[in-house]
Amino acid sequence: MARVLINFAHPALEKSRMHAQLLTAIKGMPGITFNDLYEQYPEMDININREQQLLEKHDIILMQHPFYWYSAPAIVKQWLDLVLEHGWAYGHTGKALKGKYFTNIISAGGAESGYHKEGKHQYSVHQFLIPFTQTAVLCNMHYAAPYVIYGVHRMDIADIREEAKRYRQTLEMLRDDKIDLSVLPQLTYMNEALQLPSQTQ
Repeated sequence: MARVLINFAHPALEKSRMHAQLLTAIKGMPGITFNDLYEQYPEMDININREQQLLEKHDIILMQHPFYWYSAPAIVKQWLDLVLEHGWAYGHTGKALKGKYFTNIISAGGAESGYHKEGKHQYSVHQFLIPFTQTAVLCNMHYAAPYVIYGVHRMDIADIREEAKRYRQTLEMLRDDKIDLSVLPQLTYMNEALQLPSQTQ
């Protein structure tokens, strides 16, 4: 089994429709470590040693958050700035994260069609996520394709619950080694993983 860590960040979870359902769907999943950054650090005073120990114990690190202003909520930047220390995560002696898989699990209110050169937002989600991609490279990790849920503003509760079900299924496949992890960086979105042949077949 792969050891999966979810670093979750949502500063207004009580107002969320999508992430509230995603969390309900994955609550208590065996083999999944759920780390709510805002709950753990309401004053954003991050325990660097605790976070580094969590990273060392896991194979797959997922940063789950809404797509805020083309990026992530503030605590994610704080986490990156403090936890990924020189000499530990990167640099000549910084090999603690080498070979691990790292990516984003995000929700966007707008449709996928808006995230193109000719679309409303002019750039793709992948372009907006370049800081995370390059962070993975610097820290000797593999950046897997992001898991992206588009068009949340237009979804009804049935749609949202279906998305939550698919998310849980994807996590189960990652945890149970039913996905060849080396393929993940080659996908456009991790959402496509459910269509991949299972390694156990």
